[in-house]
Amino acid sequence: MLFTRIHTYYFPMRKEELKSRLVGKHVQIHNLDFEVFEKDLKLSIVPHAEQIDSIKTLPITSVVFDEEGNKTKVTVTSKMRKLDSGGPWLIMLFCSFMMLASLFVYNFNREPLVAQTLLGISASIIALFFVRMQMGYFDYVRKVRAYIKSKAEPIFTVNNMKLAA
Repeated sequence: MLFTRIHTYYFPMRKEELKSRLVGKHVQIHNLDFEVFEKDLKLSIVPHAEQIDSIKTLPITSVVFDEEGNKTKVTVTSKMRKLDSGGPWLIMLFCSFMMLASLFVYNFNREPLVAQTLLGISASIIALFFVRMQMGYFDYVRKVRAYIKSKAEPIFTVNNMKLAA
């Protein structure tokens, strides 16, 4: 759940119209193709990762539509691919063990220099990890969300006023 992001939006258009704007389309994010297709009454946005040679952590996004009156409630859930989740969880586990080790060293051996060094290394690794995740995985998540929101905007404008399509 640490790497899962759930966002809810309300759009002033019908569910079928919003689906038709999204289904079958492709979106390019950082020169990577994401395909939008319908599966089990929801939309899935999946990256085509077979063209990548480098190691990347990519999201799989599902979009659920519910009509509530004259608005459509859209729930966007982005999860890390199971294939990619091993590395981030391993880093988190390693850093948490280093933090625990620093607490044990400080409490039982009374070696503050060693404990502070372990804690500093662990905090540095976590900070670097989260910066890299923000530039990579979470950037893909933000851009997929922005793509969905852009498809729900009105298409026509008349006298600088947006009208529903």
